Amino acid sequence: MSTDDPADDALQQLRRDAAATSPQAWFQLAKGLVARQQMEEAHDWHLRAAEAGFAPAQIELARMQLHGVGAAMNPELAVSWLLRAEASGHPVAAYMLALISVGGVATPRDGRINARVMAALNAGYTPALRAAAIHFGRKPDAQDQQRCLQLLGHAASRGDWVAALLLSERLARGEGCAMDMEAANRLRGQLRQGSIEPLPVLEVPQIAAPARGATFAPGTLALEDALQPPAPRIVSERPNVSVIDGLLSADECRLLVATAQPMLRRSQAIDPLTGEALPMQIRTSSDASFDPLIEDLALRLVQQRMASAAGVELTQAEHLVVLRYEPGQEYRPHRDYRPPESLRNDVPEAGNRGRTICVYLNEPEAGGETAFPAAGVTIEPQAGRAVVFDNLLEDSSPDADSLHAGLPVLQGEKWLATLWLRQGRYRRF
Repeated sequence: MSTDDPADDALQQLRRDAAATSPQAWFQLAKGLVARQQMEEAHDWHLRAAEAGFAPAQIELARMQLHGVGAAMNPELAVSWLLRAEASGHPVAAYMLALISVGGVATPRDGRINARVMAALNAGYTPALRAAAIHFGRKPDAQDQQRCLQLLGHAASRGDWVAALLLSERLARGEGCAMDMEAANRLRGQLRQGSIEPLPVLEVPQIAAPARGATFAPGTLALEDALQPPAPRIVSERPNVSVIDGLLSADECRLLVATAQPMLRRSQAIDPLTGEALPMQIRTSSDASFDPLIEDLALRLVQQRMASAAGVELTQAEHLVVLRYEPGQEYRPHRDYRPPESLRNDVPEAGNRGRTICVYLNEPEAGGETAFPAAGVTIEPQAGRAVVFDNLLEDSSPDADSLHAGLPVLQGEKWLATLWLRQGRYRRF
């Protein structure tokens, strides 16, 4: 008997198909249930198909367990399912294992990350193409720049709108290639048809500063370079503040802005009395918080680079936040450590925000400096530049001198990425 809702009819057909002993039918029913937000039942059908050895179901089951969707969060169990799918030759499982291994907790952060990304790359998996493109785009070698462009083009041709945005910027600016405004505008026109607007004007140096320590030969996929940031420059010892120029490349800055743009909302600040996050006049920017569900490998590697620059493990980081300040907007003097009330329901065992790292994603036309009044230090925005500072003293008590402010933007926009880093582990993977 048909219902008035075609989606319900389709789901009923999937249930009839699943009555047969077909793992693929169970998998299709699970996908239909996910589309209807019936996550617990979807998890059970994915589990049934996964236990029958169906690799796509093993991957989706792992994704649900990784993020606690339809079942309790269990990254270790998720890894075990991904290992089974990888053993059957599924490149998406290899990619997901590489993504998880960036954190170095649920699975080791070792050289297998490169081989796994290569497996996904060779299969044309678009998130792997984008991550590899951004990796090669950090390198000054002309052939690596060509690899970046080719990989972005390949990902864009497979429908990756973020890669298309990054490629359009490179074509318009002649980064790694001859300037080609016709091709850039053609890409931008295609994106507009999908309601995706071009990136704001971001004046960003194309190549980031070289990694500290080991160097990697041109043409080498060596994602561990995220663990070797450029050396910091100390600008204050109390409060402890340092600056790292060129931490992020142009592609990395644009990646963060592109991902954040559709999610921007009015920024909030934590009420020091109640611990509640509310819109307040102290903070007039807009921002986007990156839920782990939307994180791909490229985003994880940028965050790993930021955490490494701060001398902290990625698993100690709260969710990445990208902020946009328009003319006149600011973040008045404040401190980043949180009152006890705000920590009670947000992984209290991770402790407080011991350290903060902020990276400017562009350079506003005027204003937007970061000021530390107690140190008498004011840091000017420069695209790719990171500011790292401590919020707590050595005895873990709050450092009142960590007071800082985002000064008003006078002309243009300021884009900023922030990671607040806890004293202990905040993330499960």
